[in-house]
Amino acid sequence: MHYPLTFTFKLLALAPQIYVTDADGRTICYVKQKLFRFKEKVEVFTDDTMQTLLATMEADRIIDWSARYTFKSPTGQVLGAVGRRGLKSMWKAHYDVFAPGAQTPTFAIQEVNPFVKLLDGLVGGIPILGMFSGYMLHPTYIASRGEAGAPTLRLTKQSAFFEGRFGLTQEGPADDGEQLALLLSFLMMNLLERARG
Repeated sequence: MHYPLTFTFKLLALAPQIYVTDADGRTICYVKQKLFRFKEKVEVFTDDTMQTLLATMEADRIIDWSARYTFKSPTGQVLGAVGRRGLKSMWKAHYDVFAPGAQTPTFAIQEVNPFVKLLDGLVGGIPILGMFSGYMLHPTYIASRGEAGAPTLRLTKQSAFFEGRFGLTQEGPADDGEQLALLLSFLMMNLLERARG
């Protein structure tokens, strides 16, 4: 992958949609989350024509507070998984990422400063002022190898008007399978954290 990657989603869309582009502006993938599903299943396509399926992300249970989302290729090959760390994620987002074939978490995604996200959500709900929250507050999430290992990827909210924009930068080594598992994990985390506010 050619970093930095950019995640963009429209704030006024009925169903959440995320576009991912690389440093050259090429589309890496596109996600359109379907509404009103009892058991979450998100499809990831190569672009917004939705002609070529890249992967699916499917929850292991109906109620998704601590659900684990398994990533699969169109042929059914497991590409990894991500799971929210239950009560630990109530205040500060914390996710475990499983690389392909891993039985224990390979990476941990953690929110750097939960106060920033809290303020971003509060300011975003204020009429008129909320339109400018995207320019003031920038939550950051770091994926580290293991619980306290070296950072591998960093996702940071960027300034944007009438859309959400995040930048994903590489900070440490990861093989292709791990990078794909991390990309899908950050996509799923984005959808879940948006739903949380």
